[in-house]
Amino acid sequence: MNKKSFDVTALGELLIDFTENGTSSQGNPLMEANPGGAPCNVLAMLERLGKKTAFIGKVGRDMFGEQLKTAVQEVGIDTRNLIMDETVHTTLAFVHTYPDGDRDFSFYRNPGADMMLTKDEVQKDLIESSRIFHFGTLSSTHAGVREATRHAIELAKAAGCIVTFDPNLRPPLWNSLEDAKAEIEYGMTKCDVLKISDNEVEFLFGTSDYDKGAAMIREKYNIPLVLITMGKEGSRAYYKDLRVEAAPFLQENTIETTGAGDTFCASTLNYVLDHGLENLTEENLKELLTFANAAASLITTRKGALRVMPDRQEVLDFIASRQ
Repeated sequence: MNKKSFDVTALGELLIDFTENGTSSQGNPLMEANPGGAPCNVLAMLERLGKKTAFIGKVGRDMFGEQLKTAVQEVGIDTRNLIMDETVHTTLAFVHTYPDGDRDFSFYRNPGADMMLTKDEVQKDLIESSRIFHFGTLSSTHAGVREATRHAIELAKAAGCIVTFDPNLRPPLWNSLEDAKAEIEYGMTKCDVLKISDNEVEFLFGTSDYDKGAAMIREKYNIPLVLITMGKEGSRAYYKDLRVEAAPFLQENTIETTGAGDTFCASTLNYVLDHGLENLTEENLKELLTFANAAASLITTRKGALRVMPDRQEVLDFIASRQ
């Protein structure tokens, strides 16, 4: 492969996650405006691991859009293809956190700027200069941005990029769950690496037998590396005839699970960048999963994700402390 300028370029949503942060003197909930959006969370972690990344997407030319652009640049992500929309506001998400750290989302996105990215705004040379192209499904909820996403995927395939996919299902953002299913299935026809969660496997295949779900994915879509995250049950990797499982790193001081899947995903992409997709061994896959589980565990002890990702040594030290 020719020397490429970027390790990973991701396309998708960049938004504000309003998370609860106590109550005011009047008893009203106080909300903190955290930078959010899965693709940039992934890129932020990759930057912490020493990789060079770029983002393709759109925010509004408003106070939140400016905040997001600044935050993304602060963590080192290239923003040459981050577009500021002059008329549509930045997408907002309000996150309700339950006592166990799980979350519920309310989105203000009808429309939101991230939906307004067009095919013509995708920089071809940026994708062509990347080793990995990464995407999810939130950039396929509406026709225009769906066209832009599919165009970017085809550019990536033509350029010989490794294509990675995390569905990141958010049911409230879809006109129908059938649309969501169709777009996840489209993504699976295009990717070389799939990171998918237990609830997404259940949504697609109606089974909580994740080995069965993985077998159905691999038989139908022939994806070289499939990773299933199972929350408090750990994670699994499926590669050729290998099935490898790694235990979770459970935390007593979990604050919220925001960014845990993205941190896991970034750790996976980092491993693929370092080791490739050829001839991975059981030991490789165990190492990949262990690091990714540990990194995801650490992020659950912090509010937000993009600005507070752990670095490599922090993750290794955490793993060592549990052995």
